[in-house]
Amino acid sequence: MDLAILQLQENNIMRLQNNKKINQEKKISFTFDGKKYYGYKGDTLASALLSNDVHLIGRSFKYHRPRGIISAGCEEPNGIVQLEINEFTEPNRRATEVILYEGLIATSQNRWPSVKYDIGAINDVLSPFFPAGFYYKTFMWPPKFWKTYEHFIRHAAGLGNSPKKDDPHKYEHYHYHCDVLVVGSGVSGLYAARIATSKNLKVLLVEQEFETGGSILSSNDNDNKINNQSQIDWKDKILEELRNSKNIEIITSTTLFAYMHYNYLLAIQDLEPDRGIAKNNEIRQVIWKIRAKKVILATGSIERPLTFNNNDRPGIMLANSVSKYLNGYGVKLGKKIIIFTNNDSAYQTVLDYHHQNIDIAAVVDVRSKIEGDLPLRVQNLGIKIYSDYIISDTAGRKKIKSITIKKINTHKDFKYNDIKVLECDLLCMSGGWAPTVHLFTQSRGKLKFRDEDSCFVPHQAHQKTISIGSCNGVFDLNNILNETKESVYDFLDKEIDNSQKENIYQSENIKVAAQQNTWLINDKDKISKSKMFVDFQNDVTAKDIKIALSEGFQSIEHVKRYTTNGMATDQGKTSNVNALGIISEITGQKISNLGTTTFRLPYTPVTFGAMAGRYIKEFFDLERTTPMHKWHVNENALFEDVGQWKRAWYYPKNNETINEAVNREVKATRDSLGILDASTLGKIDLKGRDVSEFLNRVYTNAWSKLAIGKCRYGIMLGDDGMVVDDGVTTRLGEYHYLMTTTTGNAASVMSKLEDWLQTEWPELEVYMTSVTEQFGTISLNGPNSRKIVESLFPIQNFSNENFPHMSFKELKIDNIKCRVMRISFTGEICYEINVPSSYALSL
Repeated sequence: MDLAILQLQENNIMRLQNNKKINQEKKISFTFDGKKYYGYKGDTLASALLSNDVHLIGRSFKYHRPRGIISAGCEEPNGIVQLEINEFTEPNRRATEVILYEGLIATSQNRWPSVKYDIGAINDVLSPFFPAGFYYKTFMWPPKFWKTYEHFIRHAAGLGNSPKKDDPHKYEHYHYHCDVLVVGSGVSGLYAARIATSKNLKVLLVEQEFETGGSILSSNDNDNKINNQSQIDWKDKILEELRNSKNIEIITSTTLFAYMHYNYLLAIQDLEPDRGIAKNNEIRQVIWKIRAKKVILATGSIERPLTFNNNDRPGIMLANSVSKYLNGYGVKLGKKIIIFTNNDSAYQTVLDYHHQNIDIAAVVDVRSKIEGDLPLRVQNLGIKIYSDYIISDTAGRKKIKSITIKKINTHKDFKYNDIKVLECDLLCMSGGWAPTVHLFTQSRGKLKFRDEDSCFVPHQAHQKTISIGSCNGVFDLNNILNETKESVYDFLDKEIDNSQKENIYQSENIKVAAQQNTWLINDKDKISKSKMFVDFQNDVTAKDIKIALSEGFQSIEHVKRYTTNGMATDQGKTSNVNALGIISEITGQKISNLGTTTFRLPYTPVTFGAMAGRYIKEFFDLERTTPMHKWHVNENALFEDVGQWKRAWYYPKNNETINEAVNREVKATRDSLGILDASTLGKIDLKGRDVSEFLNRVYTNAWSKLAIGKCRYGIMLGDDGMVVDDGVTTRLGEYHYLMTTTTGNAASVMSKLEDWLQTEWPELEVYMTSVTEQFGTISLNGPNSRKIVESLFPIQNFSNENFPHMSFKELKIDNIKCRVMRISFTGEICYEINVPSSYALSL
């Protein structure tokens, strides 16, 4: 056998030949923690690591406990890595979402010196001293030690390392309008897109994964068929229909992360995520800014973990995710496999492994009766089912080795007998399902809690949107098909002929037994002595939640902040509902009365580069220059940014420092003459019958008696009495004023004045126009400034008596109208000359 092939097989010891997502003809090499591995085209970093039997991926945040991958999607709390190096590095990337590419470099996070031997693991031993909220009490005394505490706290904060160089990638923003936006391309999403497209509506189909299909890609070919064909074959047929249509756009590797008002949504697309680092200034990501008439959410659901002692060891995973790795990527994750569940869905994982001729050691089910169709099928296969049992503990440091199970005598008091220890190297757990309602709630939709399967489901939409499939709490495939048909036709009834409803897709009816909600798989009194993890990344346990409640924090939002549950990079996708269940069990309140935490955007993390798009560096904001800018550049001026303006700062000569140049310029102004380009000052032209009264109200001083041709300094205050802006305003006529503002505040002052006019004093007749760029302003300062203006306007008398301080005259230079004001901000004699911008440079 070829040595390279042998080495590849050794590196993929957990890989099967049958899979749907990967191409085993295209081998890809990558590096994790300095060691080289191999995967295949179509792998994620997570599936490639697991195929190489790498389960230890990182360390938890607070206790530095060993952690492994538990899921296969964006809900992953443990498998976060530092991707790439130098300027290309990116922290906190989920291994489950990183598409494998040649030469990929990833390192584990939050460990030193290595993920296997982490000094920080001492925190786990000292965990009794670090309960929830310990930092609020520990670092209060003595006060002078705070600087010392702060140093260590800041070094302990965070998980990955931020890049120290500028991001070399390019990003783009793209605007799109459609009749119907479909989010998710699983069974319900594809079906909905087919209905909408067939009725000649403009449709946009958005899929988060690299390939369309959603959960279809993880199904096996034997179960859950649609019209007697496998889900994969059904998907391929639907996609062929959609791609032959001219009125649908399908985008993959695109996560819809924000749902705003009036069906305005934001999605981020990775362009060719399997390409790796974008080179040669290629665009890496695009933010789609979508306006949709109607939105169909088919975002699926997330499996919940179970909360039992030491439920965080590497090798403990969500059951459905185990099926995804098996059916989708051809990765078997263990040799001694045990299932732990409170519902029927986990039994599908048993059947998936059975179809691959892989034995399941046992199933542990907290329910006393085996009634559903799937459990009965498993029972008929001769697989041992421990019904009415719970897992009381697990063993194994860097990977699970065994579990301890106990038979429940009485569900009320959790008294146990018949204790058994079962060896395993993979534990698949399932605590039920949580519909992915994040986008629905972002749209201000209301939720309701459904007791029978303990999940929040969409209740009342605020915008033109519907939820279908499992994100609407419908989990059975046949019911999903029927619900999608009915809901989509009703939702689009104004756009399509509702009488043409089709009923062409059917699946097997499967009897599902009720799940048993077991939030705390232990006696309440033993919580303090156990480590039942709720938030895996932040190391939040059931004990922490109990402490928060005992401290008086009853609101779920308060408990969240005190314990940091749901505040990690996964934003509580696997922990929030379990936390609610634990609070309910401890306090005796119904979950429906507790409410939920706020589902804030973004749904998943978004890079700052994508948010900025093209608007970086010189394109970050508009760059405004004065009419004399070219002269300043020729005189070697250095510029400062004031608002959007480039304003000349100083003019160094002969390698002068800033202090030397400024001192020279100041001395010249005091002794003779200094010229300033003041064109950047804001200028607002005000006219109208009530303009004097308006100025009385916006400034602190009176303006009604200001004579025509006179200027006055004014201070503008906000509602809080703080200074908003200041400047000199000149009365040009009885109902005509020219207001000047500071450079940086010109736009905000104009906006505030418009706001006051339209909302506070609409009865006033005042008209405002910004004339900042209409005039160029030259300020002459110093004892010789009068000589200059006298030479410019020889027929005008500029004596103190004829042209006193704070006065204005309209004059001409070569038939060019000029506004000349005697205003000083330097203490010297000063004249400001305002001319039309096109003449400013020549003047």
